[in-house]
Amino acid sequence: ATELLNRSLDFGVLTFQPPDKGLQSISLGSDELVMLANPAHRLAAKKRVTIEEVGREIVIAHNDPSPARDRVLRVYERRHAPINIQIALPSLDGIKRAVEMGLGVAVLPRRCALGEIARGHLVAVKVPELSSPRSVRFVFRKAGELSRAATAFLELVRERAEEARRGEQVKS
Repeated sequence: ATELLNRSLDFGVLTFQPPDKGLQSISLGSDELVMLANPAHRLAAKKRVTIEEVGREIVIAHNDPSPARDRVLRVYERRHAPINIQIALPSLDGIKRAVEMGLGVAVLPRRCALGEIARGHLVAVKVPELSSPRSVRFVFRKAGELSRAATAFLELVRERAEEARRGEQVKS
């Protein structure tokens, strides 16, 4: 949010409504944290697992702090449950490849692995203690000039968000 207000960035994607009055956002949908595993992993066939079951596995995590990582660690602390983070990597792609290779499991947002899940390279298993849905929002400044390309991109995002909203209404 700060980089948007400082004009370092034109757009951002956040999992919370920014409190700054100078920013507005468009809901892109929701997401939840899941345990990602190699399809051959012993927990991959389960519909849901507990945080204790995840914590007993070798866990592959991102090495940078993030709200999602902090939330996961807080849940483990509150439950006085251990988590066995043995591998920390600098990118989501690296984490997903390591999980695909069977080096461990990861707790990540489902959306970051949709392609791998669809191709059968990864399996997403619900972790009820961690899976509270969170909104994914496209964020931008209310005022200020945007380049023609940025303006066109913003319009595309608005159109797609509206299409998704109409699709959700039809399902309901």
